Order: sequence, then structure tokens, then C-alpha cells
Amino acid sequence: MPVRIGFLKLGNIGSAPLIELLLDERAERQDIAVRVVSSGAKGVQEVNEAEEVAKKILEFNPQLIIITSPNAATPGPTRAREIIAPSKIPTIIISDSPAKKALKSIEDLGMGYIIVEADAMIGARREFLDPIEMALFNADLIKVLSITGVYNILFETIDKAIAALKEGRSVELPKIVIDKEVAVKAAGFSNPYAYAKAMAAYEISRRVADLTVEACFKVKEWERYTVINAAAHEMMLTAAKLAEEAREIEKYGDTVVRKPHFDDGTILFKRKLIEKPTKQT
Repeated sequence: MPVRIGFLKLGNIGSAPLIELLLDERAERQDIAVRVVSSGAKGVQEVNEAEEVAKKILEFNPQLIIITSPNAATPGPTRAREIIAPSKIPTIIISDSPAKKALKSIEDLGMGYIIVEADAMIGARREFLDPIEMALFNADLIKVLSITGVYNILFETIDKAIAALKEGRSVELPKIVIDKEVAVKAAGFSNPYAYAKAMAAYEISRRVADLTVEACFKVKEWERYTVINAAAHEMMLTAAKLAEEAREIEKYGDTVVRKPHFDDGTILFKRKLIEKPTKQT
């Protein structure tokens, strides 16, 4: 029987849009069954919405639950955890830096966590942010998280939990804070310049939130906060370009790490473009 995995998405962070797809990039895995329940753009402050979707994911009878949200310390994610905790289902919280305030409460409920420091807040002021700017920011952020190693950590951690459930073992829930060194080590770069560029990309992305928090919550004059948000988004664009440069360096050396899934969930490995992926030893 496939392992049943429930993804609960409350609001949006860069780690969320593709997370379930990271487990089955070619849509061929036979060992997992996945359901996704989302509150859409809201659900972080809205307790009722978070409660509703949390109850909905439990109807799937999952064996593993992944909850993604900005700032897991806010009322919505907190209430979702309270709804899920009595079920004793292994649960992993994936969130951004402000969620560090909730780590003790997450641990007290017996849940695991992955905190992505570079998963920066968007510049959410009406004078600046429209649907296209939102989409572009997320595209740049996804590129940074993909190339710098964050997505490797996400899917490999979840796959470890799946493997434990398949083998009848208890799930060892993660307690991971992804900083620049943790991220880039997971990316598997072979060239030190690629490594350095990826680290720079990660750190720039992390610092984007310093500006967007300032613009969205501290600065009151609209002319000022509009420009500060624009500056933050320019930083994210620069981070995406640096990350792309890092991957291009690896391409030139024919050393890009690829970790495709086999249809039974096994993670394979290869570096050279013209070679078959094999099981890691």
C-alpha cells in the first residue's frame, strides 16, 4: 500500500508551490499517495480558515503531514497544529525565519520542523505589488531555493520519513534551520566559485526580508515604502541571477548533481549529463 501524505498549505512561501511535486517529478511513483489542501493566499491570520483546512486534511487519513506557511507562530498555523496534534500523525512544519518564535511550541506538540531562512517575505504593499510582480518574485525565489540546495533538503527529508513508514519504523522528525552553509552543502557543488555564488544568492535572499518587513510594517510614508519594496525585489532578482550563474558553472564542468526518483521512491544519483543515474552507496 502506498504511503499517504497530506500537504497542508496555509498562505504561501517559496518552499510551498512545488513541494509535493519534488517527491514525484515525473509523476510515476507507485509508493506514495498525495493530497494537497490549501487555504489559498490567506490562512495565516485567519483561524477559522486554518481550522477548516486542517480538519479537511485529516479526512484523507494521512500517515505523514507536511504543513507549509509563512511565520508558523501566527494564529492560523498555530491553530492548525492544535487540530492535528491529537491525531499523533508525524508532522513536519516548513516555514520561514519568523517561525523560529514557534519552535518550542512545535517541539512540545511532538512535531518536526524545517526553517528556511532565505524564504523571504514579499513586498506586499498595494502601491508596489500587483499579480505580475508577485509572480516574478516567486519565480526568482523558487530559482534561488532550487539551486542553492533548499529543495534538496526538503525532498530528501520527506523521503526519509516516507522510507521509515514503508519499513514500519518510527519517523525521526527533523529539527533543521537552513542557513547559507547548510543549504549550499546540500546542493552538492563541485566548483568553489559555484559554491560561493550560490552562498551569496542565499544570503541576499535571506536579507530581502529585512527590507520588505521594514517597508510593510515600519515605514508609513507610501513613497518611501514603495521604493524600499522595489529595492527588495531587485535584490531577489540579483539573487536569482547569481544562483543561475552558479548552476551554469557546474554545467560547464559537466558536474551538475541530479537526483531523480525511481518509481519505487528510491533516490538515484548522477553528475555527468551523459550517464545513467544509479543508487547512491
